[in-house]
Amino acid sequence: MNEDQLTYCRKPLTILRMEILLTNDDGIFAPGIAAIYKVLRQLGNVTVVAPADSMSGASHSITYKDPLSCSKVDIKGRFSGYSVHGSPADCVKLAYMQLHKKNFDLLVSGINAGANAGINVYYSGTVAAAMEGAFLRIPSIAVSLAFEDNMDFDAAAEHAIRIIRKLLPLKTGDVVNINIPHLSRGEPKGVKVVPQATEGYHEYYIEKTAENGQTVYQLTGGEHRSGELPVDICELVDGYITVTALIPDMTNHKRTVELGKISWK
Repeated sequence: MNEDQLTYCRKPLTILRMEILLTNDDGIFAPGIAAIYKVLRQLGNVTVVAPADSMSGASHSITYKDPLSCSKVDIKGRFSGYSVHGSPADCVKLAYMQLHKKNFDLLVSGINAGANAGINVYYSGTVAAAMEGAFLRIPSIAVSLAFEDNMDFDAAAEHAIRIIRKLLPLKTGDVVNINIPHLSRGEPKGVKVVPQATEGYHEYYIEKTAENGQTVYQLTGGEHRSGELPVDICELVDGYITVTALIPDMTNHKRTVELGKISWK
């Protein structure tokens, strides 16, 4: 399905079946991926290729020294998919280059157990999988749910599919990052389209003593540092679903032009 077809068939989602790649960083057995799989089937054929184990915080790491092992698994009768002993980015590359015989129209990564907003975007395997999709020219969406003790992934999936329908059709290379707030506090107040926060969190290390007597350090932190403009973290804390458009191009184009004016002789 090309972009013209998607544009022509905007209502189309019930007419043309999309080819969707679904992955995550919490692992193929995580409840979030099962919840989003169920609703994504409304849009088309869903191929699941996800890490065998949790790869949270893996960022955009890939496996290249050792071969990847991959096996077909059935997840409690809810869906079947490919379990890969590798990172989220590995899963996307393997799905695109080897496991699937058709082009993907959409990649969805999630639902992650924990928000991926602010500077956490850089550490996130969930977002990295979406970025890998963009590298391969697949329109990609990352979906995360703010962490709490009792997480309602089914409700989060219903919010996610409503937003995904609104976003379609996406352009080749698009990356959209969706974060859903704590649902135990009630229905989200709405949807805010906002930039990624870059101020970071108030982080610090707690010094502890391990069982063997070694001193170890546990990273922890508090609230996000406040900024002047509305950003994803602040709106998420305030109870809104946040939608942020990301790009895989990390080039500072303005600064590159400035550097190009320097005489390097």
